[in-house]
Amino acid sequence: LKVIAIDEQLRVIYEDNVHFDKDLPEFKTQGGVYIHSDRLTVTSPVLMWVKALDMILEKMKSSGFNFSQVRALSGAGQQHGSVYWKKGSMKILKNASSELPLHQSLKACFSVSNSPIWMDSSTASQCSALEKAMGGAQHLASITGSRAYERFTGNQIAKIYSQNPEVYMQTERISLVSSFAASLFLGAYAPIDYSDGSGMNLLQIWEKVWSVSCLDACAPGLKEKLGCPVPSHSVLGPISPYYSQRYGFSPDCKVVAFTGDNPASLAGMRLQEGDIAISLGTSDTLFLWIQEPTPALEGHILCNPVDSQTYMALLCFKNGSLMRERVRDDCASGSWDEFSKALSSTVAGNNGNLGFYFDVMEITPEAVGIHRFNKDNQKVAVFPKEVEIRALIEGQFMAKRIHAEKLG
Repeated sequence: LKVIAIDEQLRVIYEDNVHFDKDLPEFKTQGGVYIHSDRLTVTSPVLMWVKALDMILEKMKSSGFNFSQVRALSGAGQQHGSVYWKKGSMKILKNASSELPLHQSLKACFSVSNSPIWMDSSTASQCSALEKAMGGAQHLASITGSRAYERFTGNQIAKIYSQNPEVYMQTERISLVSSFAASLFLGAYAPIDYSDGSGMNLLQIWEKVWSVSCLDACAPGLKEKLGCPVPSHSVLGPISPYYSQRYGFSPDCKVVAFTGDNPASLAGMRLQEGDIAISLGTSDTLFLWIQEPTPALEGHILCNPVDSQTYMALLCFKNGSLMRERVRDDCASGSWDEFSKALSSTVAGNNGNLGFYFDVMEITPEAVGIHRFNKDNQKVAVFPKEVEIRALIEGQFMAKRIHAEKLG
């Protein structure tokens, strides 16, 4: 959990973070998550997130941070995670005592104590059921911006409903991680914003309303549990009195809708129409501002957080930096300098040698394994080291370009 405070010139005046594994060891997470025994289910304890917020605000307080100067706050949460509020929680949230850390007041508020998150891939059967109910994967993508994905919230809700209908019935509100975090500051259930809401397989991205047929395919009475979606830059209201009393926030401090981490990156990098950003991380992502998208079977179209009339396209590639690091270790003695030299020693186009490098099952496209082809389009078992290095980099970037063109 990270916090950053900026002044009106956008100068950073404070930053800090809480590291889940290290600072909250009692939750026993690894990388902030639990990977379950089926290797498909991945969750995070909701109370760990609440406790991390308590902890970071206490750190700011003890460092002398002046909360009364904060005019507005907003935030970003990992996309596709979801939080399940038990019946009666709204009242507890609204009336939390400023004498207590928030996690103590909220400890009985969640009908699902471990939230499904973006790494979860345990909902394959729910995904095929949703696509079937909606007349196929492409039709679902045309409505919601993406075909059915295992981490997407609609499919996660469908799984909870089918496995634990009583838990679902006890739930009065379902938040995304972003709207959940906003709710903590608002002291009331914050609405889901259009951009993060586009990563649920539930929102009609053109009309910005929940798709009744998608909701019905996932679980009964779902519309009431989600609330009405809002534009990503909506002012939701003033901060909860809890924060004025406990930390000295001004009662006039505004809470602006929180959004997903990917839309927030588009906003934070100040992208405009025609811009493309590529983030080279554990997974590589490519995102762009787009006027007239064509939703495809690969990649995602989300509502643009900066301008609700336009869209953003997002492509996620799972085999990112870890794949590059493995080829660096195998072909360049673990040295980026050697890697770069090898890359420079080969010509663009790699004399027609082409490779696809997927150590783990790729998202875009769904494929796995290392596949090498020579200039005659014949499959080969190995490349010379410098050819391998260029084939990896060129292959990764051509894939990004081709899939981005498909999305419009």
